[in-house]
Amino acid sequence: MPEKERKKEMSLYTKVNTDLNFVEREHEVEQFWEDNKIFEKSMKIREGCPTYTFYDGPPTANGKPHIGHVETRAIKDMIPRYRTMKGYMVPRKAGWDTHGLPVELEVEKLLGLDGKEQIEEYGIAPFIEKCKESVWKYKGMWEDFSKKVGFWADMDDPYVTYHDEYIESEWWALKKIWDKGLLYKGFKIVPYCPRCGTPLSSHEVAQGYKDVKERSAIARFKVKEEDAYILAWTTTPWTLPSNVALCVNPGETYAKVKAADGYTYYMAQALLDTVLGDLNKENPEAPAYEVLETYVGKDLEYKEYVPLFDCAVETCEKQHKKAFYVTCDNYVTLTDGTGVVHIAPAFGEDDANVGRNYDLPFVQLVDAKGEMTKETPWAGTFCKEADPIILKELAAADLLFSAPKFEHSYPFCWRCDTPLIYYARESWFIKMTAVKEHLIGNNNTINWIPESIGKGRFGDWLENIQDWGLSRNRYWGTPLNIWQCDCGEMLSVGSREELERLSGNPEAKTVELHRPYIDAITIPCPKCGKPMKRVPEVIDCWFDSGAMPFAQHHYPFENKETFEQQFPAQFISEAVDQTRGWFYSLLAESTLLFDQTSFENVIVLGLVQDENGQKMSKSKGNAVDPFEALQEYGADAIRWYFYSSSAPWLPSRFHGKAVIEGQRKFMGTLWNTYAFFVLYANIDNFDASKYTLEFDKLSVLDKWLLSRLNTLITEVDTRLDNYQIPEAARALQDFVDECSNWYVRRSRERFWAKGMEQDKINAYMTLYTALVTVSKLAAPMIPFMTEEIYQNLVRSLDKSAPESVHLCDFPTANPSYMDKELEEAMEEVLDIVVMGRACRNTANIKNRQPIGTMFVKAGTVLSDFYKEIVEDELNVKKVVFTEDVRDFTTYTFKPQLRTVGPKYGKQLGGIQKTLASLDGNAAMDELNAAGALKVEENGVEVSLTKDDLLIEMTQKEGYVSEADNNMTVVLDTNLTEELIEEGFVYEIISKIQTMRKEADFEVMDHIRVSLCGNEKVAGIAASNQEFIAGKVLADSITAGENLAVSKEWNVNGENVTIGIEKVQ
Repeated sequence: MPEKERKKEMSLYTKVNTDLNFVEREHEVEQFWEDNKIFEKSMKIREGCPTYTFYDGPPTANGKPHIGHVETRAIKDMIPRYRTMKGYMVPRKAGWDTHGLPVELEVEKLLGLDGKEQIEEYGIAPFIEKCKESVWKYKGMWEDFSKKVGFWADMDDPYVTYHDEYIESEWWALKKIWDKGLLYKGFKIVPYCPRCGTPLSSHEVAQGYKDVKERSAIARFKVKEEDAYILAWTTTPWTLPSNVALCVNPGETYAKVKAADGYTYYMAQALLDTVLGDLNKENPEAPAYEVLETYVGKDLEYKEYVPLFDCAVETCEKQHKKAFYVTCDNYVTLTDGTGVVHIAPAFGEDDANVGRNYDLPFVQLVDAKGEMTKETPWAGTFCKEADPIILKELAAADLLFSAPKFEHSYPFCWRCDTPLIYYARESWFIKMTAVKEHLIGNNNTINWIPESIGKGRFGDWLENIQDWGLSRNRYWGTPLNIWQCDCGEMLSVGSREELERLSGNPEAKTVELHRPYIDAITIPCPKCGKPMKRVPEVIDCWFDSGAMPFAQHHYPFENKETFEQQFPAQFISEAVDQTRGWFYSLLAESTLLFDQTSFENVIVLGLVQDENGQKMSKSKGNAVDPFEALQEYGADAIRWYFYSSSAPWLPSRFHGKAVIEGQRKFMGTLWNTYAFFVLYANIDNFDASKYTLEFDKLSVLDKWLLSRLNTLITEVDTRLDNYQIPEAARALQDFVDECSNWYVRRSRERFWAKGMEQDKINAYMTLYTALVTVSKLAAPMIPFMTEEIYQNLVRSLDKSAPESVHLCDFPTANPSYMDKELEEAMEEVLDIVVMGRACRNTANIKNRQPIGTMFVKAGTVLSDFYKEIVEDELNVKKVVFTEDVRDFTTYTFKPQLRTVGPKYGKQLGGIQKTLASLDGNAAMDELNAAGALKVEENGVEVSLTKDDLLIEMTQKEGYVSEADNNMTVVLDTNLTEELIEEGFVYEIISKIQTMRKEADFEVMDHIRVSLCGNEKVAGIAASNQEFIAGKVLADSITAGENLAVSKEWNVNGENVTIGIEKVQ
């Protein structure tokens, strides 16, 4: 067997491909997880452990995943993985949100239907069946997407909101709410198209505005038992027959006036001139009005008046509610009209609120077709066409003050061009206002990340909470479980068993809990014996998703223990647009049912934007396809981008360059460090399972890396425990950077040493420990790459080790390895090295060119051991710590024009000259001691503080310096002949090493070297032959020979041809 193949056969570790194309490798890992059921095993090994519950906010499977879902999946997967490794049982039941209008609209489009009438002609039952199919349209795509992202959840047994068990649990909840008296029938004002017979959503209304000219009305409302009238303005005269009250602003000033037309009026003082100013047109000598008395609005509250029409009187009496008096509300403004508005609660949201506050009667003298009802003299007339008729009648009765024309923008139906009306529709509400304090109290127990959303956006929303409009006049949804009789009797049914008992119909046990099937079950009325029918409404699908903590378990009918163990959730996470959606419905329902929150910690995620901070949308063409992104960059890279780019709640600007940069900085560095270990461990046949880490025998550098590693364990653990994701990511990235660019670089020669000395074992074991530990620490974040590293470094050697990195425990820190002083000293070394490199760059001196001396002024003086590291790293012969760097540096001062100009404008030219001529170091001493520099200009004493000065540290000839707040580093750039020769030697070595690599020589191959065409370079090589040969594994170094591989080089300005060939 050839040597190479034997080596391959004997390799302990699989050779690592150093390209950074991780996508293919991720597919292999995904397959490994699936074949070996790793997710299932990760759940199994934690059975009986303390529970840490995660709730997955259910996506809708009839919409495709977008790039924002990668972020939510990344966060929602990472925390549960971390908690599982920490020893918790983390249930992760996937779910599907399946009801609601979007599904119906999709099916309408599919079937070519338009509106409710056509749906009912088509048939509710077949329509519902189509909805059921439609919700699974993209199920396969979602499952594939979840696998590619590495999102682990139980997808084989998900909860589905349209399943009967789920709905039955919701019925139990609704009945509990009903029994508490918190579920009631009210009405909701909606923009309504009388021709289509359907309410319009706000975005539909926005599509149909037109500018129209119409007549408004200022009507005279006769005050009861007083010869006076209240003037009230309306833009919708057709609502006046349904009037039940008037409304004023409680804090504004109102006046009672004697007007020039002979009437006495009440109205807002500020609008008197606007409304009554023209009444003295015919007799300008006389005043238009005379103020008799003034009041604040609150004084007029409950003042009674005579209704304009009698149409509403009977309805009010039937409802046993008082009407026709003045009410107060802050929504009334004095921008136009009379400062008094008429109230018809059936035709406006503000009116409806006033109606609720004062318990006014509900009068709706317009039917669902938009026509005046039989209680009015104009039955059958379309309401907008009744305007002129009503104005005429008021004028005839002397109850119309004026009918001014006005132009305004009015909404029309975008489908049929009919004017919309704001119309009260019966609706079912949950009285959230009754539990407001409980909601606020429970919200205060939640750890919101960030806190500002919980206290601000969400907290403010709770402070101004409205009752929850629960019902929908649609088809595909959870049926509202209220049965109603013509006699007015109502009851709520909380289970199938109860429905069977009350109805006496055995089909109640098996009937599908959807329209139209459930509607066939009637209940004999306990009051009158007639059949009670289920009300036609279904419920808001947000109630479905808010019910998932209990409904996913079919609680309370089954799984009582499971529910109690998994409620409340320790963790949820969704995007910020769920603040008033799922976050609210979860809290609302758990407060109503259990008076506690249903989640303890929530990470709110910012929306994903494009690289310019624009919202992504298909129409703009800037939307990123998540499948394309995953195929291009891989899941780990995209996950890492979302963890590390910014705080999760900030909007993230997603673009390829940012993903690749993050991948390069962290994943690329980790991968290359791992590849380095595998390359040399295979050459040395180093089996890490056969050795232990012997701490006492380790070098300082090894002890430093182990100390940093154990500090890292504590930091990542603490950060993730507190949901501080970017901070955990940053800590990992910093460590990997230092491990690669400091530890490995400083230790390379130890791995190249011959034999297996203790020092080499130490280097291998230290790096091995770091790589394996980091793969476990980063496993929740980049689950694919860490699996691959773990399999190759651990499982290949030890089949008894856990089968997957995700079946391991999260690392715990070993305090005996932690040495804070050592870490601080090494940090100072690193700071000095960074500054030293910056000095070299400024002086344009390569690192291979040795330098004589470097001076350092720092807070602490390092011992010789650390000084030697700096000397070696920066290729400096001697590092000198000094208290004073003034021999090499000085300071220049210029006036800060922004502050000096206003104070000493005339002296500015002189100040500039004086500052330029100062002894920089002496001036800096004075400034530090006295807090100001004092100079005299033209007889004026000028005092300048640090704020008045632009101070720059400059170096003297032959020296280069760098400084920050804690440290100054000065490099002596004067090079001796010896130093220059040494620089040549290192350049020659570097060129030969490059040629070895380009010629594909193995690391251990010995070579011959020859230099041609330059006597100076050949001479330097000859006099340093032994040193060069040792570095490049050369058996001979000659001049003028032609060898197999040759290349011309420029070595420090000298042209030379170097030849190499392998020694067979």
